[in-house]
Parts: sequence; structure tokens; C-alpha cells
Amino acid sequence: MCGRFALYSAAERLEGQFRLPLPFPIAPRYNIAPSQPVLAIRTVRETGTREWTHFQWGLVPAWAQDPKIGHRLINARAETLAEKPAFRNALRYRRCIIPADGFYEWRKQGNRKQPYFIRHRDGKLLALAGLWEYWQGADGSELQTCTIITTDANALIRPLHDRMPAILPDDAYERWLEPTVQRADTQQWLSLLRPAPDDALIAYPVSPRVNDPTYDDPQLIEPSE
Repeated sequence: MCGRFALYSAAERLEGQFRLPLPFPIAPRYNIAPSQPVLAIRTVRETGTREWTHFQWGLVPAWAQDPKIGHRLINARAETLAEKPAFRNALRYRRCIIPADGFYEWRKQGNRKQPYFIRHRDGKLLALAGLWEYWQGADGSELQTCTIITTDANALIRPLHDRMPAILPDDAYERWLEPTVQRADTQQWLSLLRPAPDDALIAYPVSPRVNDPTYDDPQLIEPSE
């Protein structure tokens, strides 16, 4: 699963890797938690162009009666996206990329859980595969929300958890974000949602302060002793 992540790179790095100018300022964040806003890239269906935007983390399907369902839909399993009512339309029409410098996972050690920070070995940004939705309540309230897709863990992550976020390789950005048209065969997108190569990432223990989402500072990603 993916329940916390960090995005602290400067705008220039984001613009360079994803080849899309940022139209608004961003602040470094080291402890992004569910229900908080997350930065993402999506394709505008009407024009076929890409744009940066923010989504609330925790997907609320358009048909949902209660937006609280989003608390349970922060992640979506790649294997069942095409079958689950909450995700199958978003897979066809509303895919997004959620950039991250790294994500957190926890390993049980005795009576406690030790958090680990996982990032790219070469310091590159991670392109997390996501889905987004638009929801409107009976009172006229509106939400745009997202979920992070997960896949089987690779050899590095497996000792920590059996799932990991689906990280898109550089050459998959175009295909994942292609203009959204209905496709009966969704395999073209599902085939991109594979575990990262075993040697692509590194993981190291960090402070348990990350357990509290009110903490948000660079010390959270520093290796702990």
C-alpha cells in the first residue's frame, strides 16, 4: 500500500522531468497524508493537453452518496481496476500521475513498527500512477479526488509490505496520460502497472515522527540511527 509520501523537489525539477511548466508555486512537503491535497498531472479531456492540478487524496466516485468513502479508497489494486465499480470508469477516462520524491512504509519490529523511506536510487522523482474523480454533492459541494494505484511489491519492498505504489517508467508517461477516450480493452494501461525493478529504489529507516501527520519537516526523511 501507499499511505504516506513526500514531494520536496523544486519546481524546476518537476518541470524538467515531466516537461510541463508549473503555473503556481509549490511548497516542499515531507509527510503527505490521506485527505490532504496532492499535486498531480492529468490530461484535459476537451483539449487533450496536460495540466498540473491538486486533488484531495482519497477517491470519491461520482456515484457515491457519502464522500467519506474516500477514506477507504486512498489506494487501488492494479489487478482489479477494470472490475471494481469505484475505479473502472476512472481507468478509462481519468488517469493521472502523482509525482513523489519518495514514500514511506512500515516494518513490524517486536511491539512497534519502524518506518522506512523509499526513494529512487539516483534521486529521480517517482511518477506514481493514479486515478482521479469528480464528485458533486446534493448540496452543490464539489470534490476532485484521487487514488494511488498499487501493485505487487518488488524484492526490496517485500520485507516491509506485500504491496507498493505502481511507479511509471519515463517512457510510459505519454501512454498513461494519452487523451482520454473510451476503450473496451484496458490492458494497454494495466500492462504499465508493474513493480519497479528490484535495484531501482533504496529504503532506509527514519524517525517514527512520521507517524504523526502534523510533523512535516526535512528531518523526517533523514536516516535514523
